[in-house]
Amino acid sequence: MDNKKVGLSDTTKAKTEPKTFRRNPIIGTKYTIAISSAKGGVGKSTFATNLALALKQIGCEVGILDADVYGPSLPKLFAINEKPETNGQKLKPIVKYGIQCMSIGFLTEEQTPMIWRGPMVISAIKTFTEKVEWKNLDFLIVDMPPGTGDTQLTFAQGIKVDSAIIISTPQEIALMDVKRGIKMFDKLGVKILGLVENMSYFIGDDKKKYEIFGNGGVKETSIEFKKEFLGEIPIDTEVGKAGDNGKPIVEQNPNHTISNIYMSFANKLKKLYLDKN
Repeated sequence: MDNKKVGLSDTTKAKTEPKTFRRNPIIGTKYTIAISSAKGGVGKSTFATNLALALKQIGCEVGILDADVYGPSLPKLFAINEKPETNGQKLKPIVKYGIQCMSIGFLTEEQTPMIWRGPMVISAIKTFTEKVEWKNLDFLIVDMPPGTGDTQLTFAQGIKVDSAIIISTPQEIALMDVKRGIKMFDKLGVKILGLVENMSYFIGDDKKKYEIFGNGGVKETSIEFKKEFLGEIPIDTEVGKAGDNGKPIVEQNPNHTISNIYMSFANKLKKLYLDKN
């Protein structure tokens, strides 16, 4: 597989590269799915962890790679405080809730800032994909950092993820960055499975629906860019509490309304990739 770096300006390869499912080269895995946005604070990490847990619930073998080197979330969301074992050559994923997990946050103290330039970030990402003993995974869910920089380019060009799911809130300030992210993946030939609108609304004590971040922005964006709109996830205080307690909502309460939404996403993913074989 060609690991040669290609800049965003190299549109020739990007245009000719087939936009179809591509088997990823990460040893021990079948499919790699990136959870992305290009915008921070829209719920990518919450989505990634709960999607992984939902996939586990329907019988898939799943791993999570927390690719946000500067702001890892997985140690908190899964309440993992231990360091991964190593034999000097390979790192062994930490298994929590039946999910194989890896994050830079497992290797550093919680409040240690990662003051790294791009090459160090790329080196860390390659370590997590090439020197981790992922075992028999159906899906590796990658929680991507914000932006359209080194991490995204490494996964899109060097590692070649199979596809991406784009997460956003409906407000325009978030969608401005999301649109850049969509264009980046399109230019690099990464298939986008669809867009998810997170924090769409909440239901008040009066049972009324409140759309505090606006209405329909993600669906409109999906139409604009000719992508599938995968659905909405409302705001629910139980989701935040579950994540803060280190036991995401799908694991804490599999029958919760929000958990059912994640189960529907997981079933779509399983049907698209595993059930077609």
